[in-house]
Amino acid sequence: MGGVTTGKLEKLVRMANQIGEFYAAMPEEEATAGAASHLRRFWTPKMIRELIGFAEEGRAGLNPTAAHAVETLTRAGNG
Repeated sequence: MGGVTTGKLEKLVRMANQIGEFYAAMPEEEATAGAASHLRRFWTPKMIRELIGFAEEGRAGLNPTAAHAVETLTRAGNG
């Protein structure tokens, strides 16, 4: 990803995973919607695009809830 440092990506992934962990105790659909909503409300569009780019590159590191939230954001056109 051009212009995004490895350290910044690691921080975004870590934060997304923390959000995913918070919602993971809920049923999967609710957890995914909650995490995606949180990202939409509190992250900048640039942060979301960078996280989506990370996931689209097929890179590992996102927990299941965070990964599903990113997929939801991608389908919703937030990338």
